[in-house]
Amino acid sequence: MAWIYLVLAGLLEIGWAVGLKFVDGFTRLWPSVGTVAAMIASMILLALAARTLPIGTAYAVWTGIGAAGVAILGIVWLGESRDLARVLCIGLIVVGTVGLKLSSSE
Repeated sequence: MAWIYLVLAGLLEIGWAVGLKFVDGFTRLWPSVGTVAAMIASMILLALAARTLPIGTAYAVWTGIGAAGVAILGIVWLGESRDLARVLCIGLIVVGTVGLKLSSSE
């Protein structure tokens, strides 16, 4: 169950990080409410996962999901650079994240 919490926390991290693009310094009410709600839910799920998983693994996987996910959404939805080096580096984040999962004893 901890891994499910952690993946959901990572997906919510993607949501709140992308949400920061739309809150306009937290001056737009509904994007701000959604972003803050995703932040809180993401942290709660990370904390639940960290009850069982080593914190180093949990935090690294959480940030890996968030970093790769936000970078991919930036490319797909926000027109950010699709430079080969950038795509390869995102791939390295994904490989590292999967590697942590596979090497975890939990």
